[in-house]
Amino acid sequence: MEQLNKNPRRDFLKTSAIVTGGLMLQPFSLPGAFAAGSDEIKIAVIGCGGRGTGAVFQAFDTGHNIKLVAMADAFRDRIDKSYEPIFNKYGKDKVDVPEERKFVGFEGYKEAIKLADVVILAAPPGFRPDHFEEAVRQGKQIFMEKPVAIDATGIRKVLAAAEEAKKKKLNVVVGLQRHYQENYRETIKRIHDGVVGDIIGGQVYWNDGGVWVNPRQPGQTEMEYQMRNWYYFNWLCGDHIVEQHVHNLDVANWVKNSYPVKAYGTGGRQVRTGKEYGEIFDHHSITFTYADGTVIFSECRHFPGATNRVDERFQGTKGNVYLSAGNHGMLTEWGGKEIYNHKRENNPNPYQVEHDELFDAIVKGEYKFADAENAAKSTMTAILGRYATYSGKEITWDEALNSTMDLMPEKLAWDAMPKVLPDEDGFYPYAIPGKTKVI
Repeated sequence: MEQLNKNPRRDFLKTSAIVTGGLMLQPFSLPGAFAAGSDEIKIAVIGCGGRGTGAVFQAFDTGHNIKLVAMADAFRDRIDKSYEPIFNKYGKDKVDVPEERKFVGFEGYKEAIKLADVVILAAPPGFRPDHFEEAVRQGKQIFMEKPVAIDATGIRKVLAAAEEAKKKKLNVVVGLQRHYQENYRETIKRIHDGVVGDIIGGQVYWNDGGVWVNPRQPGQTEMEYQMRNWYYFNWLCGDHIVEQHVHNLDVANWVKNSYPVKAYGTGGRQVRTGKEYGEIFDHHSITFTYADGTVIFSECRHFPGATNRVDERFQGTKGNVYLSAGNHGMLTEWGGKEIYNHKRENNPNPYQVEHDELFDAIVKGEYKFADAENAAKSTMTAILGRYATYSGKEITWDEALNSTMDLMPEKLAWDAMPKVLPDEDGFYPYAIPGKTKVI
């Protein structure tokens, strides 16, 4: 197979010129009524869990004339639980989703996308490549959640669709919200201006106690059980290094203006070992090496009761960097003298800023956001890390990105079987470093 992305830094700079503060201010027109003169923007949400529901609230809270016209999810109860609070807050003037526009099942997203000017893609990450590809094919403006895929096969599909989105001048904003958070924007701008010199090292962390579990219910097929517990199966989630830690790895790439060329690490199941935790690891520790020799250390774990940590630190030739989602942003000289300390008070909510800026561009008819390529490559960074920990091998970027291993089931149906199945005792197979093949 042809080798991809020979120059990660060059490609990062090309991408970030579009994504971060920049911007291709080119006009476009929306299809349908909006383009014909109405100022109403029709939206559809694909994936009606907490993040999809929250994104609909944030779209409405931009203050623009937005109407929700379609909802799609694999499960009817998810649509109902999402619809009720949205309708209760915004009412029939903003929410027009009759029964025939509530699409249930694996294929309903196609019909929901047809009805909208802007689509919100928030189903489990394994579905994101197909949903994004379809939204681009139909020519829609897009907000999609991170991560954008769970394996290299999906990443290549997203990268191809991202190129099509650029050709069609479709705004694409991705929920790597630190790109829309003031402390990250201001601090990283100063890093790129050379305030702390060249970045020569760093450490990024997402350590916490883990997330929910939905117990197996009588009568559930294996497909439904895994879908209800999507976080613990790689074809749906990609492991927590991909689903969560992608945020911190994305910051490392942003700070470095590049993507890693190789990764080496270790991981496993030390604390979270029960059958209810599917196949994913509970800890990953990785060193990512960049083309200039810089090493970024990455750590993520789900250990209940242990000390939590979610932040990023970097070392430059002239000083140090500290960043966190709690609006921290600090630059210091090596001797400790403060260079910059971001004011933490009154910072806007980055989850809201994502939508404010997207819909502002749409209303103005501007083509301004092309987040998908960077999101795909930051997601690929996390997948590279998983490949390294699962295999116990050093894996290069090119090896990872060109992997043809496809985790998705051969068929999506309630009576179909995923590729990973439990044994007679209900335990799922999981990766064994040194034995498992990922490429």
